[in-house]
Amino acid sequence: MFISRKSLSRSVHDEHQKQPELVETRGGNLCTSVTVWRKSLIVTCKGFTVIDSNGNLVYRVDTYVGGRPMELVLMDGSGKPILTMRRSTNLRLVGTWLIYGGEVGEFCTSEKPVFYVKKSINILNANSNVLAYVYRRSSDRRYAYVIEGSYSHRSCKVLDETKRVVAEIRPKDALKRGISFGLEVFVLIVQAGFDPGYAMGLVLLLDQMFS
Repeated sequence: MFISRKSLSRSVHDEHQKQPELVETRGGNLCTSVTVWRKSLIVTCKGFTVIDSNGNLVYRVDTYVGGRPMELVLMDGSGKPILTMRRSTNLRLVGTWLIYGGEVGEFCTSEKPVFYVKKSINILNANSNVLAYVYRRSSDRRYAYVIEGSYSHRSCKVLDETKRVVAEIRPKDALKRGISFGLEVFVLIVQAGFDPGYAMGLVLLLDQMFS
């Protein structure tokens, strides 16, 4: 089941915020394609810079804390928070991140997470290709989405319950004008019907789990 961009974009995107444009693929499908740069625009920060096919800044992450932060905030191009991701401190949810819409307070207890993203532990999982599971509620036994592939090779897919690919991470073209992009620059492709903001949020969590 897809996340409807129409129904969820209100929580992730302001009505007047510029969203990445949909483009048609060779197969006739509509998708959003953005370039992800694993670097903050602020020199003193770590983070991400995300640019659409027209060169517009659509998402950014600026982290001032070194090491492994307990919280990440995904912002739009103007710096407005659209998602907050927090490591769970609940012992029952070890290895799990909570995704909230917008910005939440430090001691927020009333806001309910939109998603719970749990890192896959290979010893407990027969399928070593699985990186993480995405749940709508912490009590759910059945995942809403599963992420498979290799983040270290920037080759991952987000699949829904029917195994349909809703988002994909791919390496940027190996060479352009003699310059290698390496692993710091890659492409995020999001199918129509799945919100690009949530897809980028999953990228941030994969980076925390596997970098």
